[in-house]
Parts: sequence; C-alpha cells; structure tokens
Amino acid sequence: MTPELALDHIWTLAGCDPAALRSISLIGSEPGLPSVYRVGALALATIGATGLAAAEFHRLRTGRRQRVTVDMRRALASFRSERYLRIDDGPPPVLRDPVTGFYETRDGRWIQLHTNFAHHLQGVLTVLGCGNDRAAVAAAIRGWDGATLDQTLADAGLCAALIRTLDEWAALDQAKAIARMPLFEIERIGAEPSEPPATSAMPSLNGASRPLSGVRVLDLSRIIAGPVAGRALAQHGAQVLTINGPHLPNIAPLVIDNGRGKRSALVDLRDATGRETLGALTCDADVFLQAYRPGALAARGFGPDDIARLRPGIVYVSVCAYGYEGPWASRRGFDSLVQSASGIAFTEQQAAGWREPKHLPCQALDHATGYLAAFGAMAALARRAAEGGSWHVKVSLAQTGRWLQSFGQMAEGFRAPDVSHDGVRDCLDTVQSEFGRVEAVRPAEQLEETPAFFALPPSRIGAHEAKWV
Repeated sequence: MTPELALDHIWTLAGCDPAALRSISLIGSEPGLPSVYRVGALALATIGATGLAAAEFHRLRTGRRQRVTVDMRRALASFRSERYLRIDDGPPPVLRDPVTGFYETRDGRWIQLHTNFAHHLQGVLTVLGCGNDRAAVAAAIRGWDGATLDQTLADAGLCAALIRTLDEWAALDQAKAIARMPLFEIERIGAEPSEPPATSAMPSLNGASRPLSGVRVLDLSRIIAGPVAGRALAQHGAQVLTINGPHLPNIAPLVIDNGRGKRSALVDLRDATGRETLGALTCDADVFLQAYRPGALAARGFGPDDIARLRPGIVYVSVCAYGYEGPWASRRGFDSLVQSASGIAFTEQQAAGWREPKHLPCQALDHATGYLAAFGAMAALARRAAEGGSWHVKVSLAQTGRWLQSFGQMAEGFRAPDVSHDGVRDCLDTVQSEFGRVEAVRPAEQLEETPAFFALPPSRIGAHEAKWV
C-alpha cells in the first residue's frame, strides 16, 4: 500500500472532507529503515493525517486552508524519537531493563519478556524461581515449554509473548476478533449541542493562532502510544496536562521525550480526593486521553459514559494493546509484545536469516497508534464543532499492527541501511529543561501557516499543580 492510499483510508474512515487531501504532500520512498514491512508508509500516513487534521481544525476557526508536507525521513525520525534523544550531549537514562528480551524455551520456541517495570520484573522472577540475572532467567526458561510459559505469565498479569508465526496468530480467537474491527473507531456517545472551536489566540511561531489553541487535554497515559498522542496535540497548540498516579512506574527517557509541550501533575485515583480532583479537571476539558487497560478506569468511575455525563461534549480517547474485544482484551501488552505475538517479529527474523526473533527497527505500532489517537481526537473535535455530541475514539496497537501487515512486504527491505543519530541531526531541536539540555526530534509535519512546535520543555512527573492554566 502506498502512503497516499493509507492516508486516504484513515481520512475516509473518519468521515473527513475529501477535498482536504489535495492540500497535503507526502514525500519519500521505501525502504526508509531496514525492515520488510512498510514502516515508512505507516509513518507518512499517520503523521500526515495528524498534520492535516490540525490544519483542517485551524480552517474551522479561520476559514483558511493551508498546505501540509510530510517527508518520510523526518516521519521515521519521529517514529524513533526515543532512540535519538540526548541529554547534555550524552545518552539519556537507560530505556530497557537487562532482562527484557528474547529467550529460547525447552521445546525450541522463543518467548519475549518485557520487564521494564520493577513489579513486572519481580513477578517474572517469582514465576521462574530464579535471580535477577539474564543468564539465570535464560536457564530457567529452558525448563518451560513456550506456550505454557506464555499462558502462565499472562494469567499472572505479567508481560510476555510467545513468538508466533502469522498463521499461528491468525488461528487465535484474539486475531479473529481484531480482524472484525476497523483500524480505529470514532463513536458518538452523547447528543449535546455543537461547540465551535475556541477563539483563544495563542500565537504560532509566525504570529498566527495555533490550530488547537484553547483546547484542553487530560493525558492519562504512560510510556509511548498515549503520550505520543498527547505530544502530537501539544505540538499544535493544545494545553495538555499529564496526570500520573504517585504509585505508578514510568521510564525516564520516555517521560522526557514524550513530555515536551505538556505540564505534569500527580493525582491519586485510589482515594476520593484524587477522584474529585480529576473530576473537576474533566469538567473543563475537551479531550480525555487514557491508555489504561479496557475497563480499568471505568472501575474508578472514569469510563467514557461516566465522563460524557460529567462533561457533555467530551472527546474520550482510549488506547490499548490488544483491542477491545476478544479473550486478550484485558491482557497487558506493549508494542514489542504485540509484534512478537502477531507474527511480525517472526517474519522479520525469517527475512533477515537471524537465529533469534527480530523486531521492527522502531516502535512503529506505538507511534502510529499514538498519531492515530491524536488524529481521532481532532476529527472528533471537528465533528463536535459541526454537529455536537460527545465522542469516543478507540485505537489499539494490535489493530494498527494488523493494518501494517496488510500493506504487504518488501522482500529485500531488511537490507536498507540503518539511520544513525548523525543522520537525523537536521531533524532535531534543543531546549533547556530541568533535565538539562535536551536534544530531541522535532515534529515531522510541516504546516505552512501554523508550524508545529513545543511551547514547553519537558518536566519531571508532578512538577505542576493539577489545575488548568
């Protein structure tokens, strides 16, 4: 599938104005990174849709249509933003725990562990009955059959995935459930009157008002996909307030990379005071973005219907790993695990001739899903302006992965050269922050009238009050 056809699919599925597609240019050709999958097309289409949606929302406010351009090289740099992050000209904090990775099982299968959170690591070590050492973990896993260990870890609420072939994945009930779903959903969940775009005049770099000026976004997400969605909304002028629980783990370099443009507050939803605080913030929000497992926030009284009653006209955005139907809907997952479970890692391994499984050269499912979430939020805001209503946007890593697989493969794509930090220096910006001098990838989409940029440097978790500015 070409980037243009992929973008057309996103745009049409959301019911957006087809005339707007004449205002965007997608530049570049595959393969942009070493992979048999068309990750460049995925990056161009999802970032292009996000940029074009921002331009169209700006048109709702001003009546002016502007040109949008996205270059594949810059889009792929954005898809690897955590890889290119630098602090004070040196590397950022460590991204992955040493135990995370692939292991061979007793029956000759491979399984991936994801242990970047301390409680997930401890849970895995407890199941395996071994010490916190990669060699000890490998030895313990050689005493298990792959499918048995995969199910045991899933039943324990831990993060792992058996490496499956495409056919093995397709035979699972979860894959069949995902096959029945569209790439994303934008569902009306309320009948409120229309809300025209806010008239706040926060300036762009050239003095023009920004597309999402006046839009308030609550970002209840961590790691990559959800935070990328919030970051994408921030880079077009939304006021984004990240909400973290004081007990929830995070990964330091991702807090920095994905925290650009946002403020950050701590709210504990385990107690009544925290829930009251979030409720008060929600009453003045436009977008409620969350990446908890399906049903988790609803159990606290913050499901989509709850929020639509609390704040009629809300755009509620849900991000999850394995989709919203099927036996794996509540299974914990991350980008790399979805790649492993769904045949992507096996396909890359076979193409490259590696002994071990091989992931995509970027967290493509995370980043693409994040941009789709941001796009869906803007498309829903435009619908709210035109026809009213509260809206629920649903995206998942597995749905995005299935769509990428539908693009087809490039047999020799894995031979493409990798792209180093030096190769993307012209795609980077620097900013002073409380972490030091941060060098990070700038937004890839170029809007001729309202350039995307971050108005705020990244900040530590809980650096701000839980209030709107």
